[in-house]
Amino acid sequence: MPTIQHEDTYALGSRRVKRLGYGAMQLAGPGVFGPPRDHDAALAVLRAAVASGVNHIDTSDFYGPHVTNRIIREALSPYPDDLVLVTKIGARRGEDASWIRADSDAELEQAVQDNLRNLGLDALEVVNLRIMFGVHGPEEGSIAQPLAALARMQQRGLVRHIGLSNVTAAQVREGRGLCDIVCVQNQYNLAHRHDDELIDTLAADGIAYVPYFPLGGFSPLQSATLTDVAQRLGATPMQVAIAWLLQRSPNILVIPGTSSVAHLRENLAAAALQLPPDAVRALDGIAGKAA
Repeated sequence: MPTIQHEDTYALGSRRVKRLGYGAMQLAGPGVFGPPRDHDAALAVLRAAVASGVNHIDTSDFYGPHVTNRIIREALSPYPDDLVLVTKIGARRGEDASWIRADSDAELEQAVQDNLRNLGLDALEVVNLRIMFGVHGPEEGSIAQPLAALARMQQRGLVRHIGLSNVTAAQVREGRGLCDIVCVQNQYNLAHRHDDELIDTLAADGIAYVPYFPLGGFSPLQSATLTDVAQRLGATPMQVAIAWLLQRSPNILVIPGTSSVAHLRENLAAAALQLPPDAVRALDGIAGKAA
């Protein structure tokens, strides 16, 4: 199993984490709903990730719902001192597995309490407020009300640090005017590069950017250029996509998810993959073709 013990780190609130982490979304059942197909395999992936040096795990209690957090607790509690668990609130799941906006004060309070209980924690290190004005991508609108509710929970000691997810640049500016924001979590990858300017702005201020769906998520990125670069470097497309993100900016924290130890091994190996300049130029061109 590859290790990332000596990988670069970056600040995430008051902690420093390895820039290659793990996203727990795929530990739930199909469609991020219900229990995993193989419970023991889910435990094994988490334990292998931490044993390999991963100290940043991204989760949410609406994965399942309640599934991934309980698996994380079963697999890893008592937690290693350096492990940072980052969760998110702002949505809930319908009985039909739909994703539903849930950002009233009462809903956010319940979400924080659910995360605390199911993870077995007294306080949550980082909570990302997922803005659900648009389910499939950011949409403009004021985030003041739900962010103020989360900030009050921070003042009560339930939450140490606050991040934002599924947000526009304007919403990030609004949020930073209301409270300290330690990270932004949006969709970003080789083809989906709307946040280029935002990433650079956050980097200048020492704020982490956490991209999800490094290969396109539910609609995987299909690119002949990506395939060609991967074949030339003797790597997988996912490894190249992860390496590109790591080289894109030092404030990017990558959280690829998998329910397989074998795929975890492949993903972690991407930390050692250095993309030559000609490969980076070719990969940068994918965004233009996708547009």
